Amino acid sequence: MEQTPAGTVLTAPDDAVPHEAAVLVAGQRLASDFQPVVNPARLSEVIGRVALGTAEHVDQAVAAAAAAFPAWSQLSPHERAARLGDAAAAITAAAGPLAELLTREQGKVLWESRVDVGGAAHILGYYTGLADRLAEDEVFRSDARGTIWSGRRPMGVTGVIVPWNSPVYLAFLGIAPALLAGNTVVVKPSELAPLTLSAVLRVLADALPEGVVGVVPGGGEAGAAIAAHHGIRKVFFTGSTATGQQVMRAAAGNLKNISLELGGNDPAIVLESAVVDDRLVDELVQSVFTASGQICFNVKRIYVHRSHHDEFVERYTAAVDRLVVGDGLDPRSTMGPVNNRPQFERVKGLLERTRAAGATVTTLGRRLDPDTWDDGYFLQPTVVTDVEPGAELVTCEQFGPVVPVLPFDTDDEAVALANDSEFGLAASVWSQDREHALRVARRLECGSVFLNVHRIGASDVSMPFGGFKGSGIGRGHGITALEACTELQTIADHVDVSGFPGPNR
Repeated sequence: MEQTPAGTVLTAPDDAVPHEAAVLVAGQRLASDFQPVVNPARLSEVIGRVALGTAEHVDQAVAAAAAAFPAWSQLSPHERAARLGDAAAAITAAAGPLAELLTREQGKVLWESRVDVGGAAHILGYYTGLADRLAEDEVFRSDARGTIWSGRRPMGVTGVIVPWNSPVYLAFLGIAPALLAGNTVVVKPSELAPLTLSAVLRVLADALPEGVVGVVPGGGEAGAAIAAHHGIRKVFFTGSTATGQQVMRAAAGNLKNISLELGGNDPAIVLESAVVDDRLVDELVQSVFTASGQICFNVKRIYVHRSHHDEFVERYTAAVDRLVVGDGLDPRSTMGPVNNRPQFERVKGLLERTRAAGATVTTLGRRLDPDTWDDGYFLQPTVVTDVEPGAELVTCEQFGPVVPVLPFDTDDEAVALANDSEFGLAASVWSQDREHALRVARRLECGSVFLNVHRIGASDVSMPFGGFKGSGIGRGHGITALEACTELQTIADHVDVSGFPGPNR
């Protein structure tokens, strides 16, 4: 399996490369080195190139964003909302071919890419509706002694470091609240899926005042520079727990406010009070295998009450076996490749070690095109049984098309197994008895618990979302994210200080 080397550096423009993720500062494309972006379904196909952003590029983007901050922050929330609404319309108008581009660079099937790309305008639209939340200070107290107000103020330049799995949607979960709050932003697209997001960000930047949106694509150097930069006051980071720890350490240099949405190892618990029917089985297929398992809050492990276990495994493996793996642009495909070689090799190695340890590893699904299978990062969906609760496959975040299924006997055991994790992003509880499900849900150590569903759409943009433990710090989505982009200020007008301590004068 040959791939254009990720480390290949292109220094001169190449008219044959149709798509480019460039460094964009104050509306200008800056010179940089580049590396190719390849199609994970056809590794010989170079579909574009990505700038290798540097710390110097970050300096320039931060300087431009800082210069734009005073004027942008002094607009009223409703004025900013109007500008963002215009930007959302411009993004919608430009979005036609972008879902196909995202599938070509990321690998996911086309409907998944349409949801991802559509997220930009959808999320901007949601936040423009929250302008009233920032428009007026709240009177905290008003009486004969005086008046005290509290209000939300913008923080300043905000860094948004974006992962490769859902690049547009996840980027705008940070960008939209930051901009409405009056901040300016410097965005770092991942070098592994930068093209579509960069195209959307160019439209956004063109719709807003110069410098409000800067873009510095690239790898570790650009991300580290954003996390450490003393001109940045807020960072949104979505990615692995290990990298999130690095961001946190770097952000300590100037005590940045940080929002970290990190790894997950989400459990699904099928209770004794559940009914194992087609809906439950089909929902859990989507919960695991959407985007080839590369979603932070996909189900990563399934616990099934022993009374249902054998029936569930039989029906679930039959349903998973109907998946068709191939190029995401082919309408016959229901699952695409994984995105990149390190993830491909990691999942393969995980399965090999699990099989060697004695678990039952069942490879399922159908290869759409066996002749070109080895030309991409294709993995068939896999269900693992007869595996120990403490096995690597169960305790890690696999981030691929594989899931272990384990039995349990009591609710207490299920809760203990689910909570025995360094992660705590989300979970789901499956039951026909909602009161039973709620009792279990409230005992789980995670930021979100879904009842009888666990897939894209379950965590609506208006719902607070984030993790316990190693799955992050802070909450995104909704009003919570908007508040996370502001500082709370108190203004006190004391007209009567006679009750203050100390001698009267």
